This record gives sequence, structure tokens and C-alpha cells, in this order.
Amino acid sequence: MKNFCITGIFLLLLLGSCSKAKLDDINTDPTKLTENNYDPNSLLSQAQLKYANLGYYQLLYQSTMMQLLASTYYYYNNGDKYINVGSFTDYQGRLFDEGYMDASYIREMQRLARLKDPVAYQNLIAIGDIMFVLILQRITDTYGDVPYSQAVKAMQGIKYPVYDRQEDIYTAMLDDLDAAIQQLDADKPLPTADLFYKGDINKWKKFGYSLMVRIAMRLTKVDPEKARIWTEKAVGKTFQSINDNAILLTDASSFNSQNGTSLALRTYSDYLEVRWSKTLIDQLKNTNDPRLGIIGEIPKDGLAKNADQNLTGNSEAIIQLGMPNGYDLQGGITDISRSPDYPGGTGTGSDFAPLGKYSRPRTGMYLKLSGPIFILTYAEIEFLLAEAKVRGWNVDGTAKLHYTNGLTGAIQSLAQLDPLAAVDANKIIDFVNQNPLDETSTTNSLNAINTQYWVTTGTNFNFIEAWLNWKRSGYPKLVPVNYKGNVTNGTIPRRLIYLSTEILNNPQNYKDAVARIVGGDVLTARVWWDK
Repeated sequence: MKNFCITGIFLLLLLGSCSKAKLDDINTDPTKLTENNYDPNSLLSQAQLKYANLGYYQLLYQSTMMQLLASTYYYYNNGDKYINVGSFTDYQGRLFDEGYMDASYIREMQRLARLKDPVAYQNLIAIGDIMFVLILQRITDTYGDVPYSQAVKAMQGIKYPVYDRQEDIYTAMLDDLDAAIQQLDADKPLPTADLFYKGDINKWKKFGYSLMVRIAMRLTKVDPEKARIWTEKAVGKTFQSINDNAILLTDASSFNSQNGTSLALRTYSDYLEVRWSKTLIDQLKNTNDPRLGIIGEIPKDGLAKNADQNLTGNSEAIIQLGMPNGYDLQGGITDISRSPDYPGGTGTGSDFAPLGKYSRPRTGMYLKLSGPIFILTYAEIEFLLAEAKVRGWNVDGTAKLHYTNGLTGAIQSLAQLDPLAAVDANKIIDFVNQNPLDETSTTNSLNAINTQYWVTTGTNFNFIEAWLNWKRSGYPKLVPVNYKGNVTNGTIPRRLIYLSTEILNNPQNYKDAVARIVGGDVLTARVWWDK
């Protein structure tokens, strides 16, 4: 896939540099792509796929930082224990690097669409603006000040884009998103290669307004009035059910057996080295959550059996056991065998696997090569609207109703991962009734809402969003690990460091941005809205 993407970029750069002189028909090869016969729709699907397919980087950092997954392996010390392991620090810049690659696909798609027929491609261009905002929000929320107004404009002569202040980026994103939604028109030609909604403009409108809510709610710490205005603007126009969930379906036929990766977010070798965290499993146990018997399984005893993904584990809720974060396999005081509630076992090698008795993500749901990747869901938006109502904003319905909708939708969405993950409707109703929104205080309400947001995004493997909303809300109240050699003084990272090559490729603008970061370009610094 990466080679294909590189080839695609090379082709586009070649097209962009071609002479505009008209060639005689006899000298034109009709089998070759040109700006006139290239379909810009294909760039939309390419950008959508690349945006969604970042599970590997989430496993390294956000999955374990957020205590949704845990690992004892050195490879995962970056997120699990806040240690910069060797050259893996380069991976912290991947959301920056690949995010702007995705954005370049979108802008090139729009350029070609406008060149061919801006009226016929009106919806594609508008969806491109929505996608650009979607991509850039993840970049700025991860790093802080980043290029926005001058981003991916090399063809316009801007080789060294300025890093906009995040406050300005948020103003621009909301304005750009609103303008793009207004341009959507179901009576105009539809996009033909849309991996999210197959060109359904009404769903794209709901997606746009739902994204507006998420962007607005990021501002609750720094500009609650602006957050209120933009959230209220979207009320009544957002997702209405799980049928509106933005999902990218992957394709098992695209599996690459050489490196063990697919168009999905899983890899065989890495998947063996993570387990559900004790923090998450205990949360599900304490609330008698029906997801407990759906998302996890205890593998068979023995290293060989544990490594065989074809051997289904035991998914009984009562036996699920989460692995505590911050442990290793080094034999010292932080060895997993020293952890509380260690499941035990005897023997070595093929007779016993140290991790075999901890709950791993259920293979049939999370490892299949034709699985879905969640982009934005009804449950997430309902939880945010519940919070908005708790804050006293003008939102239809009660906070309890939106919370109930979010909790119900989150559990129902598991069936979109796999039909076998469907939970009986009566069980969902019972669970929701037994766990109503705690409205005894605003603090209790915000805790309950955002803890469920964390559970939802975590069980959907959307670890980046779980991290970003945790930074914003402060919930759940996670207890960080304090592993020897960590670089954060025993605190959970609040941002990732910029792409290392920026000091060479865009030196002055990079230095200006770093100079504005309190504490510098480090994991413990905070982005503008994270106060």
C-alpha cells in the first residue's frame, strides 16, 4: 500500500509539472493519465483509507497511554511506560507526516475537480473541505501549532508553510466546515469513490455537523462560549443512529502476507503483544457491562497455543482479567509476575505463556482482515451532547436521554465490528437502566459521560480519539505509571513531538512554533486548548 501511495504521489507531481501546451492528437497516448482524463474521485478514497489506517501508531502510543491496552514488551514502552525507546521516537511524528500526505491528496483532488468542472464536482470539492478539517483536527490536537492556512500549497509556491496558532486553526476549521456543509447538494452529481458513505450527501451533512460538535467541544476549557455557540448551531443536524456511523470497511483480499499487514489496523506480530488493560476490564466488571463478554477472551494456556490466532479463547465475562500497565518481562520488581492478581502458572517455553491468562482483544472481532475502522460515531456525539446539556446549553432533550442514547449506541455498534458481537436488546436496556447518568453533581455527570466516551472509543480501537477527549475532559481519572527511566516524570503524555525532519525541511517556522510551546517540544507540554 505504501509503495502504491508513493507511486500515486509521483504521478500527481508529474501531472502537476506537465506543460500546458496542447499536443497534437497524434502525439497523445489515450492510455496515459492526464489532468483532463484523470478521475479525482479516486483521490478521495485514497485519503480516506490512509486517514483511517493508523492503528499501528495507535498501538505504540495512545492505546497503552490511555490504559485501554497494556503490554510487557519493550517495543511498547513508549506508550505503556512513557519511555522514548531508541529510534521509535520517529513514530511520534508519523501523524504529522502522514496526515499532511493525506491532506495533499485532498487538495490535489480538489484542484483536478475544479480544473475539470467545478459545478459537476461541487459535492466532491465540499467533501474534500470536510475531509481536510477532519485530517487537520487530528494533527493539531496531537501537536498544537501546525501549518493550516498554508498547508500543502507547494504547487502555489509555498514551500515553507507557517505554523498557525492552534487558536486560529480552530476558528478556521469551524468556518471552513460550516461553509463546506452549505455547499453539499444532493441534487448535484455524487462522489463515486467514497469509502465512508458511498456518496450519500445527507449522511455527509450529518457527518459535517457531528464533526462540528466534536471540534466545538474541544474548546470547553479555553473558550466555553465559542464552544456553546458552535455546538448549538449543530443541534438537531447530527447523527441520529448507529446507521450514521462513519466507518471504513477494509478488504481481506488486500492482505499483504509478506509484512503481515492489511488495509485494517491490525498486525499479527504486534497484536500478540498487547492485552486489555486492567483499568478497562475493571471498569466493565464494576458496572456489569455486557461488552465484557464480547470484546475479550482468555487464550489457551501455553505459548504455542497463545500465539495461534486461529484458536479462539474463552470469552466468558466472569473470567476476563485485565493486565496492569507498567510491567515488563525482565525478572525484576516490575516483572509482570510481581503484579497484583497475577494469574500465575508454572513451566517455561511452550508450557506456559506469561501473558496467556490475561484478556486479549477477541480475535474474531479485532483481527479479521475485512473488519471496519470507526471514524466518528453516533455514540460519541450523543455523549458530547449530553455534556453540553449538563453545561446548561440549548440542546434538545435531556442530558440523561443523550447519555442513554450514547450508551445504547456504543453497545449496538459492536455488531458493526462483527455480527457475532451483537448484544441482546433486553440486556442493553437492563444495563442502561442499572447505570443511569449520575446527575447528583456536574462533576459526577461529566465523569460518567466521558468515562463512557473512553470505553466506547477504546473498544472501537479508536485510541487516538480516546486520548484527545481525555486530555480535554480529564476523565476517566487515570493513575499514571511511574516506570524507571520514563521521560515524563510519571505523568501521561499530553502531546507528541513534531516530525523530526521539520528542523531541516521548514527550520524557521518550526523553531517559531517550538518557541511558543511552554516547556518546549516534549511529551509533557500541552496544546492550546488543553489547560
